[in-house]
Amino acid sequence: MKKFYSLFLTTLLVFGLTTLQAQDKNNPWQFSFGANAIDVEADTQTQFADFFDVDENWNTAKSPISMFTISKYIGDNLSFGVGASFNSISKYATGKELPNTTNDYFNVDAMLKYDLSDALPIRVLGMDFEPFVGVGPGWTWFDEQDGLVGNLSVGVNHWFNDVFGFTLMADYKHNMDDLGTWKTPLLDEGGTMRWSAMLSVKFGGTDTDGDGIYDDHDECPEVPGLEEFNGCPDTDGDGIQDSEDDCPMVAGLTEFNGCPDTDGDGIADNKDRCPKVAGLESMGGCPDTDGDGIADGQDACPKVAGPRGNRGCPWPDTDGDTVPDKDDKCPEVPGTVANDGCPEGPTAEDMAKITELSRGIQFAFGATTFTEGAPPVLDAIVSIILKYPTASFSVEGHTDSIGTKGFNQSLSEGRAAAVVNYLSGRNVSADRLSAVGFGENNPIDTNVNSAGRANNRRVEILFVK
Repeated sequence: MKKFYSLFLTTLLVFGLTTLQAQDKNNPWQFSFGANAIDVEADTQTQFADFFDVDENWNTAKSPISMFTISKYIGDNLSFGVGASFNSISKYATGKELPNTTNDYFNVDAMLKYDLSDALPIRVLGMDFEPFVGVGPGWTWFDEQDGLVGNLSVGVNHWFNDVFGFTLMADYKHNMDDLGTWKTPLLDEGGTMRWSAMLSVKFGGTDTDGDGIYDDHDECPEVPGLEEFNGCPDTDGDGIQDSEDDCPMVAGLTEFNGCPDTDGDGIADNKDRCPKVAGLESMGGCPDTDGDGIADGQDACPKVAGPRGNRGCPWPDTDGDTVPDKDDKCPEVPGTVANDGCPEGPTAEDMAKITELSRGIQFAFGATTFTEGAPPVLDAIVSIILKYPTASFSVEGHTDSIGTKGFNQSLSEGRAAAVVNYLSGRNVSADRLSAVGFGENNPIDTNVNSAGRANNRRVEILFVK
């Protein structure tokens, strides 16, 4: 028994140390319990077929539970465990028969087990099996005999799920003590075969979020997730886990990192300022119907191109001369761009009117004072000149030949100046007007008769180019 206690204490020490190993597999603990059969006929000389001679050689325990093991996964497909079994022997080795005699048989064992399922996967009838081999010491009590044995084990696990399964195992137990150390002649032939079938339970794994993926293999241990994403969630179910999904609450497309493109414009909704209306990337996903560089939602005239300064609407051009009213110094009269929207000069029609009206400008005899009918005529001229705010005009005074040349010259200059003064007093800029007198030098009719002289007494208003 001294050897047993030494082995037992050593086993407990080693088993205790294995609990310090880092957990490398889900549910690292395995507890198995079930029945065993003992064949004390077995030794190294036994024919292979004799190992399976159940009726002749197998001893089975009366209890349905006659064996248990407990082990812990320690990494790299290795597990370490201890176990025990008991049985009753009534079928003895050849030459050692004890008729009508039954002896108790007990074992305690330690085993280092190696999982072969990665290198030797087994699948039978659609079920996956996990083969393993094991080696380790044990201690056997057989009637009054006890001693150290060396165990060589082979077996297979099949798991119904992550927790429950069954285990089949065969152990060859070789007596390590010499014959001389046994108290009585050996009741076996130096070796024993143990067959066992057990139910197995795995435990010890922690699944905080309850998603069926244990914490040590769960990259999101506090949030329920999917096995395909190592325990992390895919809330919107678009096949992209939330941590890599720019839109985890809305199903989207892989090319947009999990975000949708509702309007199909190639811009993900989370980057699209107009996610329900197809638009342009340059406009942040919003449309620009008139192509003026202003998104429709900010364009006061979305269907007509216009400048940003007028909120996307074209500037009004009342006279249609392509110069906007805001820049057109003559917004109601067509002009040229070079002349700020104003005509280069009065139209021939307006100049003809000015010429005709000018003939109605009458003065007192020999004076520069207007007659009563002159102001209405001058006002009509003003209305025409104001249509051309950039045009300049020359007011020319003329007389007939009655009187001296010097007097006529002075009179023509005074009358021209009188007209300029009147026009400038009616909002026509003086800078646009000039007065010149020609006296009697430029008659347009004869001075022989009164009708001709009347025509020669005139004021002419001319456009200065």
